[in-house]
Amino acid sequence: MIGLALFSTNISTIHMVGFAGEGYRTGLAYGNFEWMAPFLLIVLALFFAPFYLKSRLATLPDFLERRYCGACRNILAGLSIISAVFIHIGFTLYTGALVINTLFGIPIMASIVSAAVLTGIYTIVGGLLAVVVTGALQTVILLTGSIILTVIALVNIGGWDGLTQHVDPVKLTILRPASDPANLPWYSVFLGYPVIGLWYWCADQTIVQRVLGAKDSNHARIGPLFAGFLKVLPVFIFFLPGTIYLALVNRGDFAPLSVPDECFAMAIQNLLPVGVTGLMAAALLAALMSTVSGALNSIATLVSYDLYKQWKPTAPDKQMVLVGQIATLVCMVVAIFWSQFIGRFESVYQGCVDLISYVAPPITTVFLFGVFWKRASNKAAIWTMVAGSFMGLGVFIIDWNNYFNWSMPGLLAGFYLFCACSLVMFVISVICPHQHTEESLKLVWENPMAALKEKGWPGIGNYKYLSVLLFMVMVLLYIIFANESTLRFFGLLPEELIP
Repeated sequence: MIGLALFSTNISTIHMVGFAGEGYRTGLAYGNFEWMAPFLLIVLALFFAPFYLKSRLATLPDFLERRYCGACRNILAGLSIISAVFIHIGFTLYTGALVINTLFGIPIMASIVSAAVLTGIYTIVGGLLAVVVTGALQTVILLTGSIILTVIALVNIGGWDGLTQHVDPVKLTILRPASDPANLPWYSVFLGYPVIGLWYWCADQTIVQRVLGAKDSNHARIGPLFAGFLKVLPVFIFFLPGTIYLALVNRGDFAPLSVPDECFAMAIQNLLPVGVTGLMAAALLAALMSTVSGALNSIATLVSYDLYKQWKPTAPDKQMVLVGQIATLVCMVVAIFWSQFIGRFESVYQGCVDLISYVAPPITTVFLFGVFWKRASNKAAIWTMVAGSFMGLGVFIIDWNNYFNWSMPGLLAGFYLFCACSLVMFVISVICPHQHTEESLKLVWENPMAALKEKGWPGIGNYKYLSVLLFMVMVLLYIIFANESTLRFFGLLPEELIP
């Protein structure tokens, strides 16, 4: 249940629509965001999940208050709410509406409002239980529909051989050089993804909330690892259909697309029978509702537990729930307003990645230093989060308005922001050391290996075995799908073996 909920909350209409669009526009390059995720899910399973569970945390801002101070908790709660509204909900509503508009002709704003109202109702009434149960069920629908689309598309193009005949071979590789038009060089992936991945998978309330509800540490570890194995699939069932559709266009079957993000809807419309089109529409709405409901539930928890309860510590449970429900409604309205501007980005998924790259660095820095370095201080954490947030906002404004002919990949910008935040964190911690309490000392690993002392379940279900297996599977996939020039750089493809 935890693994499926993690996967379904992560996979949304942003992925179904954006991945197909990127598959059409750039091939499998943006599949890095799926195949790098298992490495961070391993980090979550080995180091962060048992740590959070052992600390009996209700929310991640709660961790920052106990590790640093109350101000850090409030800042993270605010940043988490902003990211949930502008990234998780806004992009999800827009991409879902884009497909519904193409398939059924329903105006985009009407689709956004309708989906928001339906999802808001069952989230407000049902709470976290409704989110996790529906997330697990919707994952099955989502995967089934996407697999059917991929199989039908692959049959139409004549299998893998037919695909390779009608697209540039580089589009079927995942690691690219700096000269590639996708503007996603391999070094930006390896430098930048760990920054946004650590925030998203290990320090984002919307995602980690699934782990915080685990029965015990074994469930908390195995759930993310199971999700990690599931993350192998999206490259084949979300990106590949877009690349296959490009091959069909190149073969002359269909007209070229002026807007790549319409690829998912056009593939459904042109390749699937009418009945299966309905299944895919259901899968789309399932993904949309799962992600939006998860984000809304996290917002309700953050506002009521992390912010309102500090102001009124004696507030009864009913009042806390009501405050959370009001916050959910307000944030949904803001997300609806923001979603109409998302069409300005060159592509939906690229815009989403860039926003995450500007939000994540200060949060990643504070969590990473806080969990693994005793000297990380509360003053350093406050300055890092405030300064890092303003730096990220500045980069976003430059990028949004294209000042200075901005062309830096979002991942690379995120890595540079992380380096700046780490410098702030280190210097201020050295100048103003942290005054630990008995409780805060328990919130730092003595050393990274201390997290691996727990034996875990016996046999193949042991989290250590599964972590090694998942790591090896992902390394093998990267070698198979890497660009030739990238393999040569790492010495994995000698010159004499290249035809």
